[in-house]
Amino acid sequence: MTTTALTALTALALAACGGGGDGEARPGPGDATTGTSLKGEKIEVAAVWTGPEQENFTKVLKEFEKRTGATVTFVPAQDPIVNFLGTKIAGGSPPDVAMLPQVGAIQQAAAQKWLKPVGPETKAQLAANYSPGWQRLGAVHGTQYGVYFKAANKSLVWYNTAVFENAGATEPKTWKEFLATAETISASGVTPVSVGGADGWTLTDWFENVYLSQAGPAKYDQLAKHEIKWTDPSVAAALTTLAELFGKPALLAGGTSGALQTEYPVSVTQTFTGGDQPKGAMVFEGDFAAVNIAQTKAKIGTDAKVFPFPVIGSGTAPVVTAGDAAVALKDTKGAQALLAFLASPDAARIWAAEGGFLSPNKNLDPAAYPNDVQREIAKALIGAGDDFRFDMSDQMPQSFGGTPGKGEWKALQDFLKNPKDVAGAQARLEADAAKAYRAAAKS
Repeated sequence: MTTTALTALTALALAACGGGGDGEARPGPGDATTGTSLKGEKIEVAAVWTGPEQENFTKVLKEFEKRTGATVTFVPAQDPIVNFLGTKIAGGSPPDVAMLPQVGAIQQAAAQKWLKPVGPETKAQLAANYSPGWQRLGAVHGTQYGVYFKAANKSLVWYNTAVFENAGATEPKTWKEFLATAETISASGVTPVSVGGADGWTLTDWFENVYLSQAGPAKYDQLAKHEIKWTDPSVAAALTTLAELFGKPALLAGGTSGALQTEYPVSVTQTFTGGDQPKGAMVFEGDFAAVNIAQTKAKIGTDAKVFPFPVIGSGTAPVVTAGDAAVALKDTKGAQALLAFLASPDAARIWAAEGGFLSPNKNLDPAAYPNDVQREIAKALIGAGDDFRFDMSDQMPQSFGGTPGKGEWKALQDFLKNPKDVAGAQARLEADAAKAYRAAAKS
């Protein structure tokens, strides 16, 4: 990704919580619901979203109801959602549509023959509105199942500006500078880094950004597909780099035990609560952290700012993305119509107006975003085309890359607890990965 695109992506966070517009999608020339009547049809949509994300997605579903006459019910799902769906299917009551947050989850669900291929209307919307890369992420062995509705930039570090100013700290560009900044902030009397280690996925994001910058995109792709083992020297190098931070409990909010007990939302809010004496001065996570910051009194762009994940050694600045894809578990008219709607600019426009949302839909009018800054960021993201790397853990079998208390999540939590044991962490990661990939190959 170009420097310009990265800079613009980073700036997305500054506008992510902005309001503006009425959030209303209005039919246009490419309206995916034109002529679609679903009066009397009931559609269930399952997702793990809660809080503001659930509220904003519900606004999208309400617009679909208004246009089609269907009744859409949001079904709260537990993480990992594949296990939740398996239980629903076994009980004979699967939802019509589900939002899957991992590529691996799409592959697993397709292997179980739970998913229905998208229909011609959705294919037309995808062809018109999405780059080939985003389309491929929703396909399995050439069959299109998923529509990536929501994207994320997971290569950002948010910081409390008052703490930085008091400490005389500046935004670091490299990992070496990042560690030096952490020490400077620590010396000023504030613990520098807030880590949401109770949620293992945040630790996979730490690893992926370090690995992508240090090992490079080719190695990243190989490890994502398990074409190289977790015992590879490149993995050892990345874990050793992470240990430079994780191995210094004084730099972590609450120390090691505190980090392991801190859930992701708290890791963000505690960075911006308490004025210039928060529990942590910096927190690493994606543009969606803006939603959590909005729950505090901090103002984004003044009290809360952001910088790109630091470059490791002679590497390049990493850009790790993620996203949520809609899939159909029932081949009904309603399910297929909803997928087509979610693939349209009209659906993306509703949530874009609310902030805290980034769409991979290249035909979403930039005017849908709340302000000029975010409009330019959206243009830069779309202009980057397919030049990005998708979240590695989300590409893996969910039993390894996306299950609380197991696989990579658990192995990295154990590593945070004992960052000196690089070889042991590698061995556990490889054993769990090999088991998961063998199981996936048999399914």
